[in-house]
Amino acid sequence: MANELRFRSIWISDVHLGTSGCQAEYLLDFLKHTECDHLYLVGDIIDGWALKRNWYWEQSHNDVIQKVLRKARKGTQVTFIPGNHDEAARQFIGLMFGEIKIEDEVIHTAANGKRYLVLHGDQFDAVVQCAKWLAIVGDRAYGLTLKLNHWFNRARARLGLGYWSLSQYLKHKVKKAVNFVTDFEEAVAAEAKNRGLDGVICGHIHKAEMREINGVMYCNDGDWVESLTALVELANGELRIITWQKLYGEQAEQLAALLPSPIFSPIYQGNAA
Repeated sequence: MANELRFRSIWISDVHLGTSGCQAEYLLDFLKHTECDHLYLVGDIIDGWALKRNWYWEQSHNDVIQKVLRKARKGTQVTFIPGNHDEAARQFIGLMFGEIKIEDEVIHTAANGKRYLVLHGDQFDAVVQCAKWLAIVGDRAYGLTLKLNHWFNRARARLGLGYWSLSQYLKHKVKKAVNFVTDFEEAVAAEAKNRGLDGVICGHIHKAEMREINGVMYCNDGDWVESLTALVELANGELRIITWQKLYGEQAEQLAALLPSPIFSPIYQGNAA
């Protein structure tokens, strides 16, 4: 018998279903082993840019969609906030799709009363807003890096090694990329502060992070291409980042030690979707 991780809220973004870089199997494993009252899909869940160039859709990508829809049918409050890669869905903001609400942004009130602005974040990316053609060129270069990353990690898997992101490593080594991330984080945090909120929760830049910036809490849930992370809210309102770079069965003991016992309950049975 395995255990089920229970949270009040979960935020995931930048899944990029429809690309070879998407780690759908890990995300599906995460979704199978977690339950929550609120599930936020914070943009770039499906990569419409990539699908327009070349159709790529594995069964695991379909399984992720079906799993989310099943959670919504069973009572989880699912909110989808489109990003720039799935911007086509923005024409449906305010509507419902299979029990899933589509919103441009939301204010989430945590169990401890703190209020967070939740949005994808691409509106704070000057490249996306002012020079979309440049963003698309950069996206293609990024896609090539992810393809290299895919084969690199297949080799690591044969050696019994865990997932490691080449693209994330390169971004962290490039000064301009580091400066962009810092500017983005400060801009998003400033928006939350201007609205009188306690913090902001976003995605877009594929860098999981939780830190205080000028008196507000900046939270980025990361992605399911490079970091394989989610942001979660515990029953008491505390926020944490969970990394899922191994399958549940390989990290169950570490998760049990990391998380407080009240949210770690022996309910999950087997591997049924």
